[in-house]
Amino acid sequence: MTPQELLEQYGPRESMPYDVVIVGAGPAGLSAAIRLKQQAAKAGQEISIVVLEKGSEPGAHTLSGAVMDPRALTELIPDWKEQGAPLVQPVTTDEVLVLRDGGGVWTTPAALLPRIFHNEGNYIVRLGDVVRWLAQQAENLGVEIFPGFAAAEVLFDDNGAVRGVATGHQGLGKDGQPTAHFQLGMELTGKYTLFAEGARGHLGKQLIARYQLDAGKDPQTYALGVKEVWEIDAARAQPGLVVHTAGWPMDTATYGGGFLYHLDNNQVALGFVTGLDYSNPWLSPFEEMQRWKTHPAIRKHIEGGRRLSYGARAITAGGLLSLPATVFPGGALIGCDAGYLNAARIKGSHAAIKTGMLAADAVAQALAAGREADVLEAYPKAFEASWLHEELHQSRNFKTWFKKGMWVGMAMTGVEHWLLPKIGVQSPPWTVHRHQADHTTLRPAASCARIDYPKPDGQLTFDRLSSVFISNTNHEENQPAHLRLTNPQVPTRLNLPQFAGPESRYCPAGVYEFVPDEAAGGNAQRLQINAQNCVHCKTCDIKDPSQNITWVTPEGGGGPNYAGM
Repeated sequence: MTPQELLEQYGPRESMPYDVVIVGAGPAGLSAAIRLKQQAAKAGQEISIVVLEKGSEPGAHTLSGAVMDPRALTELIPDWKEQGAPLVQPVTTDEVLVLRDGGGVWTTPAALLPRIFHNEGNYIVRLGDVVRWLAQQAENLGVEIFPGFAAAEVLFDDNGAVRGVATGHQGLGKDGQPTAHFQLGMELTGKYTLFAEGARGHLGKQLIARYQLDAGKDPQTYALGVKEVWEIDAARAQPGLVVHTAGWPMDTATYGGGFLYHLDNNQVALGFVTGLDYSNPWLSPFEEMQRWKTHPAIRKHIEGGRRLSYGARAITAGGLLSLPATVFPGGALIGCDAGYLNAARIKGSHAAIKTGMLAADAVAQALAAGREADVLEAYPKAFEASWLHEELHQSRNFKTWFKKGMWVGMAMTGVEHWLLPKIGVQSPPWTVHRHQADHTTLRPAASCARIDYPKPDGQLTFDRLSSVFISNTNHEENQPAHLRLTNPQVPTRLNLPQFAGPESRYCPAGVYEFVPDEAAGGNAQRLQINAQNCVHCKTCDIKDPSQNITWVTPEGGGGPNYAGM
């Protein structure tokens, strides 16, 4: 049945009105909710707020490195230390390494470290724990949080303004037909709706297209971060050590690098970030991360330890030059749904918190003035006057330089973030633009060097399925696949012969695999989609060369359940 037929037969949907609806219980969404309640209390007003979270609980889908700059959190909750925020491990040492094939390494001297790699005053955190703490602060202020409810549809009024969202239906079978457990989704309406879904948000993507919010901007660019958390021997633990790497296993034309952070409790968070503008279709970001761990400079930290958890997530890396307009009638994009992450600093949580606060201030002003469904112009104006805009403006060229190759990127990062500040120039006087979207960069497989990755040893390196297992990923199997092919023939008619089936390599969870097509006979193959493996990283939605794959929300509560990530 079509969505309209479902509504006609089972409708109407239950509707719940609020002053503000927030989609996503991450740092941006929760900070916006907290700020709104704070502003309402100052004004002696009541603002009803609901936050929808597709994960089983706040933090279940949260994945980040993460080194956190506490600046925005301090603005939001000045006494966060006294309130028990889980920022407990300050950064003590920064290392930036250039890895070489064969085990060689070059260590950047401390005196030459650009300012973006200085982490004094920052904390190594498990961002999922920070999100859970923020959720508790929000609930203490009276915010309603609905975990396990995926916002699946944007609702518009007769004038084209956003009036809220609808959650996905429950109890549809794989064929799209209602089962005995079928329940219609519900409508949550608001005077304003804030979208905080994270990178490549399902609804944010639709809003950007509908309102042409990215007109005149550089194409957005993304990376895929693959992360693990290990427990190591106490003798190897160096709490507070932050290591970033460039170079091997990437070639000099491909953007990528690693991170390794020593947490408390003899744990290490480590991962590898691959730019999704890579050109060789034989490349596998997951396998590159596994290979990176075998370098002696990385192996020495975790060898003999035990892998505890695994996850993967796309990262919005375009920065200021790719930032879309963030407001439209009735709502706004905040956090990584818009793309505020500072790829140069490898940090986004402080930006998410700050933009949540700025949007909340604009909403509070509008509600106090009795305005509804307006364009919140005060939000982008406040951003342009903020320290966050200044920070992103300083780093606006970072990803563009690296698109010209590793050595150009490293040299110009040194110029813009080490040399210029030395002579009193805080922001580079030039701007370098990009014009190519990530999905257009793949070259034909026949023209590229094939990459044959070593088999995992089960000690230091692992396969996808054992990795997905420890991500605690689960979906109700009898539901429509949430990975939609616009044209089911494209994978075998285009992607397989031209690009050697890149879906089977760019997915870090083994969702896509080409298998023999017994119905067609001969050597024919078909694309099998194992949607139950999906960790919601959104890489397929970004990298598919013909943009034939669309990620949509599965039933609420499905996906990974990250612990300690």
